[in-house]
Amino acid sequence: MRRETGTPRDGWEKTIESQGLAYHRAAHPAGLSRPYWDESAHYVFTMDEVLELESQVEELHQMCLRAVEHVVSTGRYADFAIPEWAHEEVARSWERRDDHLYARFDLRYDGTGPAKLLEYNADTPTSLVESSVVQWFWLKDTHPDDDQWNSVHERLIDRWKELRLPPGPTHFAWTNRDETGEEAMTLAYLQETAEQAGRATVAIAMEDIGWDDAGRRFVDLEQRWIRSAFKLYPWEWMLADDFGRHAVRHATWIEPLWKTLLSNKALLALLWELYPGHPNLLPAYLDGPREMSSYIAKPLLGREGASMRIVTPTGGQETTGTYGAEGYVYQGFEALPVFDGQRPVLGAWVVADESAGLGIRETTGYITDDTSSFVPHRIAS
Repeated sequence: MRRETGTPRDGWEKTIESQGLAYHRAAHPAGLSRPYWDESAHYVFTMDEVLELESQVEELHQMCLRAVEHVVSTGRYADFAIPEWAHEEVARSWERRDDHLYARFDLRYDGTGPAKLLEYNADTPTSLVESSVVQWFWLKDTHPDDDQWNSVHERLIDRWKELRLPPGPTHFAWTNRDETGEEAMTLAYLQETAEQAGRATVAIAMEDIGWDDAGRRFVDLEQRWIRSAFKLYPWEWMLADDFGRHAVRHATWIEPLWKTLLSNKALLALLWELYPGHPNLLPAYLDGPREMSSYIAKPLLGREGASMRIVTPTGGQETTGTYGAEGYVYQGFEALPVFDGQRPVLGAWVVADESAGLGIRETTGYITDDTSSFVPHRIAS
């Protein structure tokens, strides 16, 4: 694994916007000297590195599924701050094995040892368009003889064909809270992959979904019955909503309810408990840092690096945010590796239960947040 620099393509802004990355300006805070999509740098991997990472990702995914089974069989929902009324519904979703679509592991990796799990976003992961589409076309334009760890698009289409969904169109729901357009474009891309798989689709805002009390069903603005829906709206928000009790019992949701256990950072502590010392894990606990002198406190339901606190013997760092009322997990802190002054986080994609691709975000700081940039990668031929 190495980092290389180069000259961006002429007119790269219009190129990536035409490929779906229309939000690259809005998704990045104003005043930064570096763009969100930065093709002046990229990472190079060997095929052996990628094959080894693929194997580690799939092992981590299977460990996470076993962790869900453990929570359901032992009833440890309180560790995940899931409301008591929803416990049985989460169990039913898992026992039915409600179908799931995709997810993203965030990993620490420096090319010299096992990848370390930082967190798992298995409910509403974004940075999908740039990972699946935009960096693929960058590769074809700049290094056409090389390969890329990227079968996301094909696997998504295949997975839509496999999903056990009720008849009628599948609704694709974003939230009006999205101020950058990132969720809307991610949703539009996923909707396109579903249509390529032969599914009829309808786009809708979550805020426009209605409840037909007489028919005991969700409906769209045309009063069509919503039988199945893909949502970029976290389950913890749905469970806190006035209609959350209806949502867990009516309609087929993608991602399914049991995935609320995998996008919750309490998972990190449970994995360490079930697999202590595993080479792909960092120590993690729910009751405090214990023996760790260097650790990072992460809110169980935090997003975009908000409300985190790093503690080390030589100092610390905090990020602002409003998360944390639900509790924290305390994870061993290993600084991200440095390449040319930048610290990359590997976003490894899983579609269904198989490794599917890679997206890389990097920043100069210890915590990857909305100031980080996405950089492409290639596999050297």
